[in-house]
Amino acid sequence: MELRALVSALGDFASLSLAESWDNVGLLVEPSPPHTVNTLFLTNDLTEEVMEEAVRRKAELVLSYHPPIFAPLKRVTWQTWKERLVVRALEHRVGIYSPHTAYDAIPHGVNAWLAKGLGACTCVPLRPSAAPSQPTEGTHRVEFCAGSTEHLDTVLSKIRDIQEISCLTTLPARVDGEEQTRVSLSCSQKALLEVVALLSQNSLLYHRTEILSLQKPLLPHTGMGRLCTLSEPVSLSDVIGRIKSHLKLPHIRLALGMGKALESPVKKVALCAGSGSSVLKGMEADLYLTGEMSHHDVLDAVANGISVILCEHSNTERGFLSELRDALAIHLQNKINIIVSEKDRDPLQV
Repeated sequence: MELRALVSALGDFASLSLAESWDNVGLLVEPSPPHTVNTLFLTNDLTEEVMEEAVRRKAELVLSYHPPIFAPLKRVTWQTWKERLVVRALEHRVGIYSPHTAYDAIPHGVNAWLAKGLGACTCVPLRPSAAPSQPTEGTHRVEFCAGSTEHLDTVLSKIRDIQEISCLTTLPARVDGEEQTRVSLSCSQKALLEVVALLSQNSLLYHRTEILSLQKPLLPHTGMGRLCTLSEPVSLSDVIGRIKSHLKLPHIRLALGMGKALESPVKKVALCAGSGSSVLKGMEADLYLTGEMSHHDVLDAVANGISVILCEHSNTERGFLSELRDALAIHLQNKINIIVSEKDRDPLQV
């Protein structure tokens, strides 16, 4: 499969527009074209050991859940391990693609997979994603009516000179029995201030102005984290057993909420794969489940009677790769070979 066609198909599987604004997702390293991909190699973290495995297994594209290039590189030498990854990738004509938080947000993504470890439950995103596009551009719609065509032409001419104005339309309208022209436009927050200032110079226009805030619709079952309501309450001890079994871990870290015990019932679980502090903070639940949290965020949760389970960052993500392999095989119609790294592992050991 040609690389660009594969990248487009991966974007169809999970739109990169769902990724967090701070993230670095998409095609990060691209060998010179033409570049054909016969083997797609999946990993959670792209370390040097994993890169050597990908080269040995003759992969033409590595899909690394975590972006190996995050902070900008000022040079590409043999001095640091991340620079060496780029060198090795280009030497062996291996592309690197990272979806990261786009895979966190999608309904069939990492957080949905993590929630399966809880047993029967219903889940909703903790922070829902908005649709990447909306009917009109801008953040606000401004509408007003004018009776004088000559005066209106002057106002419209000045409006058109304002940057970040879009969808400017005029329609005939009848207001209070008079034939007038109704003007509608979309604009950014910055442009809105200029439009209001312009209209306020004419009190007649200003008093007939309507300003609407445009909001993108929320996408169902899509977003960061999940709030999971179990079908039946179970003890915290049982939840721990389920999570350890799902993640194939012999150990987890537990902080008991104030007044809670291992026998305490758990009905609601707020979870976030990876590092969940920013998503979980302030959420009402019996239990927080994530990979890692700061010491003080754990103390806050415990003080509020919320127990916390920490499994280490990538342990809450890596198991998703097997499910991803099967889902991508179907999505790509089995046109390429898809393999999961055997060397990829969490750097922390007990």
